[in-house]
Amino acid sequence: MSQAKGDRRERELVNELDEAGFAVMRAPASGSATERELPDVLAGDGERFYAIEAKSSSGDPIYLTGEEVEALTFFARNFGAKPRIGVRFDREDWYFFHPGDLYVTDGGNYRVKKETALAEGTDFPEFTGQSEKVTLEEAADGGDDDTDEDLRRVLNAVKQGVMDVDEAADALE
Repeated sequence: MSQAKGDRRERELVNELDEAGFAVMRAPASGSATERELPDVLAGDGERFYAIEAKSSSGDPIYLTGEEVEALTFFARNFGAKPRIGVRFDREDWYFFHPGDLYVTDGGNYRVKKETALAEGTDFPEFTGQSEKVTLEEAADGGDDDTDEDLRRVLNAVKQGVMDVDEAADALE
């Protein structure tokens, strides 16, 4: 990926975080022009403070060196922020990971595949506190004995692969 595209994606993330109510800044010359390794983006909303390493890809897996992740973690700890890796694949939204949740290769680098980001990453609304992710299993188990039995059946059908999400949405309308 070109440096210009990476810069554009970082600015996009900064703008989205700003619109979500965060005080946010893109670290100048992060990654190369300073002696200290800086995260790409710093963001906080008075409750949550993040140091973010932002990466994007057209579809290939995203790799980070062990040094990048170590520098992010070190900076975040000293700054009082939570370290996060923000990934964005073309035609997808931003997804976020704690460095400890990333796959570590045999060579000590870190990898995020597109399918992993979509399935396991924290999406932007959850990251910014606008929503909370609930799995189908959590929704089906709801804990409430008064949970609508039809809802439970539909969620179980989706979980078992018998019904897709669109069919489930139609059935529940």
